[in-house]
Amino acid sequence: MPAKPTRIFSDVHYGDRASGVRDIRQLSGLAEGAGSIIVNGDMLDTRAGPDPKRTAEQRAEVFAFFSGAGAAMTYVTGNHDPDISACHSCELAGGEVFVTHGDVVFDDIVPWGRDAGIIRRRLREAWPANAGGTLEEQLAAWRRVAAAIPQRHQSERHPVKYALRFAADTIWPPWKALLILNAWRVQPPRIAALVRRHRPSARFAIVGHTHYPGIRTVDGVTVINTGSFCGPLGGLTVDIEPGGLTVRRMERIRGAYRPGRKLREFALAAAPGADH
Repeated sequence: MPAKPTRIFSDVHYGDRASGVRDIRQLSGLAEGAGSIIVNGDMLDTRAGPDPKRTAEQRAEVFAFFSGAGAAMTYVTGNHDPDISACHSCELAGGEVFVTHGDVVFDDIVPWGRDAGIIRRRLREAWPANAGGTLEEQLAAWRRVAAAIPQRHQSERHPVKYALRFAADTIWPPWKALLILNAWRVQPPRIAALVRRHRPSARFAIVGHTHYPGIRTVDGVTVINTGSFCGPLGGLTVDIEPGGLTVRRMERIRGAYRPGRKLREFALAAAPGADH
């Protein structure tokens, strides 16, 4: 019987009105056939918000669903769920594949966000320019700062109020669109440089965060951004099996998500096992 793949996706943002996932069971098709699953950050928003009970309920729903999904789970932290686990990155296939959420290459985590200035100042305090620590220590610093930033529009339930708060937090004034476009442009080369410095044996880096799905090779590192479950660009899944890595477009059929058509295949030398 062939080995079941390790399946990776990110940025579900469960509980956020922008997410296409309103019922956690919509993810059942992504669990089918997977031996293990890595949610690479921003599964939901676990930061402080106006309704802690609702946040706790959503977190419990996520854990309960995946615990019964029949696949081994790894939750890599993101800027919205900085305390979902103690895992900020992982390595697969003998170190050929490096997985992390992808916000660590921005000194303000979300350059287009309302809190960018505050985050930038706090990161300078948490991780000075001359800091000489490891990548894991740097990632931990990013998570500590992210945890101190509260939920904003993410916690709003009313659709009109949500739209207004989303605009105020993310896309207003209009010049913020340039910051988003720039983040899409610079993330892949910055991730490649990070990998070359800290994980030189890695040939692939799997990230999320910017919600811009795509595959780009920079300086010998193939950077795969799995996009998100929020519109309009959609998302990707990555399956890692012995000898190969497959990128697929994520499909949504009658509300349910599953891996769709194959976009790219890459050869791997090693088995898919994870080293956190």
